[in-house]
Amino acid sequence: MLRSSALAGLASVFALFAPAAQSRTEGVPLPAPARASPTSTGLQTAVFSGGCFWGVQGVFSHVRGVHRAISGYAGGAAATAHYEEVSSGRTGHAESVEVWFDPKEVSYGQLLQIFFSVALDPTEINRQGPDDGTQYRSAVWATNPEQAREAEAYIHQLDAAHAFPRPIATRVERLPAFYAAETYHQDFFRLHPDYPYIRVWDVKKVEALKALYPGIYAASPARGV
Repeated sequence: MLRSSALAGLASVFALFAPAAQSRTEGVPLPAPARASPTSTGLQTAVFSGGCFWGVQGVFSHVRGVHRAISGYAGGAAATAHYEEVSSGRTGHAESVEVWFDPKEVSYGQLLQIFFSVALDPTEINRQGPDDGTQYRSAVWATNPEQAREAEAYIHQLDAAHAFPRPIATRVERLPAFYAAETYHQDFFRLHPDYPYIRVWDVKKVEALKALYPGIYAASPARGV
């Protein structure tokens, strides 16, 4: 995902003409997780990596019960949690989204279902759409052991059901830390709906969310930082 001022125009052209076959964007209906989350009170956090954080943030911001969806970085050190360094693919970071949600309105299991269903192609390794590199890998970053168990069980459930034509490549890892991205990356989907990259790769994800999960789709998006 090229976003520097010198390359922004080139990125827009590439996004428009990148082959659609590089990544699924239309959404896949999936069963709910068989393993249910324990009842919790108060806002909880979940962190997901699924390629460019613009689209992942855009999806989760439109989920009812999500209070904040923040674009950022996970997997590397604080000193390298900056876009230009993360873009090198050598920091260990993945572009990620931290989701603050109310489990009384939306469960962690439902967030997992939405993530695998519409936010990414979970069978891709170190890429999504036109973006290639370890910084675009897919991961579920568990904030506690129960999240890790539920995410691993759901991946096993989907693979056993052959929900996708290939095995799921998304890894479940314990979250070391989450670092919010620069301000200009926050709420990019909402603030720049006509940006070519957003139109080509991300709008269909939010449309799929609305079509497949109308009961938890929120027309008014939650904000980032």
